[in-house]
Amino acid sequence: MQLLQDTIQKIKKPDYFLISEAQKRLDSLTKPQASLGRLEEIAKQIVLISGRTMPSVKNKVIFTMAADHGVTEEEVSAFPKEVTAQMVFNFVKGGAGINVLARYAGAKVIVVDMGVRVDLGNHSGLIIKKIGYGTKNIAKGSAMSREEAIASIEAGIEVFEAEYNEGIDIVGTGDMGIGNTTASSAITSVITASPLEDVTGKGTGIDDKTLVKKIEIIKKAIGVNKPDAKDALSVLSKVGGFEIGGIVGVILAAVAKRVPVVIDGFISGAAALIAYQLKPEVKDFIIASHCSVEKGHKIILDYLGLKPILNLDLRLGEGTGAALGMGIIEASVKILTEMATFQGAGVSSSLSS
Repeated sequence: MQLLQDTIQKIKKPDYFLISEAQKRLDSLTKPQASLGRLEEIAKQIVLISGRTMPSVKNKVIFTMAADHGVTEEEVSAFPKEVTAQMVFNFVKGGAGINVLARYAGAKVIVVDMGVRVDLGNHSGLIIKKIGYGTKNIAKGSAMSREEAIASIEAGIEVFEAEYNEGIDIVGTGDMGIGNTTASSAITSVITASPLEDVTGKGTGIDDKTLVKKIEIIKKAIGVNKPDAKDALSVLSKVGGFEIGGIVGVILAAVAKRVPVVIDGFISGAAALIAYQLKPEVKDFIIASHCSVEKGHKIILDYLGLKPILNLDLRLGEGTGAALGMGIIEASVKILTEMATFQGAGVSSSLSS
């Protein structure tokens, strides 16, 4: 608990005066003012988060957290629970969607076993932080103990801090865990006070009949466990997942170091809700890479006041949206730091009006 408390205490509000400094720089560049639209907004946000007027996002790292969920016993997913471990092996071999898009973005992928139901062994690029062999079935009781919830967050903090020492300019979050949209729907419904029907989607591609069952299972889980919406650790422990806790830890640790956090889709969004409940200031340090097809994700983004960069009908997870978002963020920073000024280029500034 001490590591979590210490990390939260290090999180401070950003220096908002930097926005005006960044705006002055952007307005001096060889273009009409505000002509690069959202790219200019993103550049200002990176300045605000990093505390640097000429930031860099060269060192990109995506943490893909993996864990199993006991609620898969209720047959709420289109895929069997064995797929979690199988996909982790795919990640470490470099053959998954996140590997392809991370290579495209120039990002390093770090895969973390937060609670896969089997022992995965030692593999290059895989970090073992197993809190347990999957969560318990939330339809019958708490997903984990409060102590395990804290341990999962602190494991995420530790993983980030170890990599931070190697150099991180920007971090992305991703997930792998069959059944985790069920947990994320529960978290979203509880924290945002939204009807389950509005936040629960088809996840891995279940049919309409299974979707109805999935909603009923989540209602049962919330009724059985009675998570306290005002207590983030209560929500995480009662209806969450180990990988969700790990992502919470990465978010908190990154924000404490003033490193921009690019969240992926629905599961990363649910983790962002938990992090926000623990420390509301984190909101200003988070960038939403995209808006997922999972309808609960838009509710999360609206609740947190986050504007997604992309809307590509993505729902894969893994950190794929974060990888794509990082490319656009890097472009925005390069505009800010590499584009010539009117004065430097000898161009008449009247073009800016």
